[in-house]
Amino acid sequence: MAHCYWLDIAGASAGDVVTLTGEEAHHAAVVSRMRRGERVLVSDGLGTLAEGVIDRAERDGVDVVLQRVEVLPAPSPRIGLAQALAKGDRAELAVQASTELGVDAIVPWQARRSVVQWKGERGDKALDRWRKVVREAGKQAIRPRLPEVGGVVDTEGLAGLADAWQLVVLDPTAADSLADVPLERDVLLVVGPEGGVDPGELERLVAAGAVRARMGDHVLRTSTAGLAAVAALSLRLGRW
Repeated sequence: MAHCYWLDIAGASAGDVVTLTGEEAHHAAVVSRMRRGERVLVSDGLGTLAEGVIDRAERDGVDVVLQRVEVLPAPSPRIGLAQALAKGDRAELAVQASTELGVDAIVPWQARRSVVQWKGERGDKALDRWRKVVREAGKQAIRPRLPEVGGVVDTEGLAGLADAWQLVVLDPTAADSLADVPLERDVLLVVGPEGGVDPGELERLVAAGAVRARMGDHVLRTSTAGLAAVAALSLRLGRW
């Protein structure tokens, strides 16, 4: 499998020569020891994916001659994930795996029961970390279009997204199954923290138009609930 590297290649075409620099060049030339003549993939993370051959591989720059360039359309409807902040690496694991599975957008949610608090400089660093996790996971999965990671929202901010998304709160006590949720518009899966979604928050989200949905008879962790839901919707939408 060819290695994939990130570079702004919007508008590029076959025959163009592009140059990887910085961390991407270091990874290709030093870490992966790529050499002239080897094939690589280059993407801008916005839907453009190119295949090319390395012409020069040095620590300060790697030149790639593009041989094939394609622009892949955004999927419709989209699948988004509103992931509640969680302690340890549970939320990051959800972000990483959901990116690999094909989620189209990620929204960090500061839920009332979230033990972790994103405030000030710490919050900025945590958000940057999520975005880095997405880039690394997208590279591993060779995703030409990366999910956008928005800024952290509280429950009121999450409810405000109901105009653009169909909010689906994953709730093991819900009467309706995820299999029955209509897929006529973009879907934003809402995953609560370790202690579950606060009843007052659930009421607010439902008032904004959210629907509740369960997944089987088991209670899943905050790090796995969203992943199972993304996989289930991907099957329903014919992505897999």
